[in-house]
Amino acid sequence: MTRIIAGKARGARLAVPTAGTRPTSDRVRESLFGALESFDAFAGARVLDLYAGSGALGLESLSRGAASADLVEHGRAAASIVRRNAAIVAKAGGLSTARVHESTVRSFLQRAAGPFDLVFSDPPYDLADDAMTADLVALAPLLSADALVIIERARRSTPPELAVAGLDLIREKSYGDTTLWWAEPATAQPEAESQSR
Repeated sequence: MTRIIAGKARGARLAVPTAGTRPTSDRVRESLFGALESFDAFAGARVLDLYAGSGALGLESLSRGAASADLVEHGRAAASIVRRNAAIVAKAGGLSTARVHESTVRSFLQRAAGPFDLVFSDPPYDLADDAMTADLVALAPLLSADALVIIERARRSTPPELAVAGLDLIREKSYGDTTLWWAEPATAQPEAESQSR
């Protein structure tokens, strides 16, 4: 079990899949969401939670004021738990229910409309680096101009190829075996500079 940390659904208890997912630890979630609060990242945000697991990241965002949350989870058992958790959070906080998509991340991104303002990507540790990069490339056109993308991986993992996806790194922080990379859409090159290349 884990809980919603703050917001309208504070204290709501969430079930965690017993296999096939790697839940974000309470310590990492508390630090991450405290930092996101300082960025004023939640009010009215359209949130996307990829490899959702229990859905805790997207649902925490809804509790804290996000306008919507799309939770993507491929595993059938995990997606069922995400749906139940979404209903619990909606009821506890008087919130709209998150949309749960039982799908691979790549399939979802190929048909999604966007734009998204806050994206969590917490893939399994065994996801290959090239698959991670391909997901980020597919995500990039779905981002709003001032979007934040939070990528969580094992500290020993190769850092994500952000530039390939048109993203700039703005923060990197490790917690034990976990590293979070914060990214935003790359700023467009000034026209004169791009013409001189």
